[in-house]
Amino acid sequence: MIKKFIHQFASPKTYLYQLNRAYKYIFYPSLIIYIFFLIWGLLFTSEDFVQGNSYRIIYLHVPASFLSQSLYAAMAIASVIYLVWRVKLAAYLIISIAPIGAMVTFIALFSGSVWGIPTWGTWWQWDARITSTLILFIMYLGLISLHNSFSNHEKADKLLSWLVIVGFVNIPIIKKSVDWWSTLHQSASITLTDKPTIDPSMFYPLIGSIIGFFGIVTCLIIISSKVQIFKREKNKSWIKDYV
Repeated sequence: MIKKFIHQFASPKTYLYQLNRAYKYIFYPSLIIYIFFLIWGLLFTSEDFVQGNSYRIIYLHVPASFLSQSLYAAMAIASVIYLVWRVKLAAYLIISIAPIGAMVTFIALFSGSVWGIPTWGTWWQWDARITSTLILFIMYLGLISLHNSFSNHEKADKLLSWLVIVGFVNIPIIKKSVDWWSTLHQSASITLTDKPTIDPSMFYPLIGSIIGFFGIVTCLIIISSKVQIFKREKNKSWIKDYV
């Protein structure tokens, strides 16, 4: 029953037609939300008593860091779905998410380096959180390169799915690195179990920027997945009718 449900609602054809409806309702509101809360955070929040104005980069760094891990988790879920139920759309999504994940992880690393200069006095440290995030970035690039090196898409999809699942062990390491090791990186300001450790004037624009950034990245994945579907389903009659 589960397999029938997944195959019915996760076919490339159904997915592609639903994308066109969803995209316009996601992209522009998300862009407006992100710009609004970014401006709020940059211009109208109070100065931090320790870091001064340098902390304001959190409105880019934190959303990017959060999404870099979340996207890999989404790839891991898609990998399980593909390996268990052989849903080819899941395989398409894995390789569609990978380049977006690499881009977002790069933004997290770059913004963190910029933030590190006034905070730590250096743009880079072999800190547990930073190093594990760098490993995540390399993993994204490695998965993309590996997939592109195969001419047999089915073999590539299967191998990629297994590697994504194995590589998922890095996500809890990134998340808990500041608790498990002595690091320069501060602990998370927002968690599901505790109250925020930052002032409400900073907290609300941060949550808004995460929501807006998430929507923008979702739209990028939609575009990437459409390209992947056109590439992999180009010989199907329904694709010709769609175009």
